[in-house]
Amino acid sequence: MAATERLICASGDLVDSGDGVRFEVKTKSGTQPAFVVRFEGQPRAFVNQCAHVPVELDWQEGAFFDADGRYLICATHGATYDPVSGACVFGPCRGAALKKLAVVETDGGVWLVGEND
Repeated sequence: MAATERLICASGDLVDSGDGVRFEVKTKSGTQPAFVVRFEGQPRAFVNQCAHVPVELDWQEGAFFDADGRYLICATHGATYDPVSGACVFGPCRGAALKKLAVVETDGGVWLVGEND
């Protein structure tokens, strides 16, 4: 792996539309909570902060999807996000988006790419 990649979790830790894995991402201003989920076979990662109000999305650790496993949902206000793009598709922040993080899946793991960007 390149120096700018960091292991988040094993590939087997993510099930399509299932629970996600929480981690922290380093930014210029410190660290922020983040998460990775699997959707349509691919890992998708975002900063764990609602675009409406700066609160974490999951109502229980790792629980980011709605009951149908189609959308990411904020447990606090119900903002609903597309799990591919992070765009808010329903709720109080419609038109805004989650901050997407670059990840790759290789060598049996899911890796964060380009931390501190």
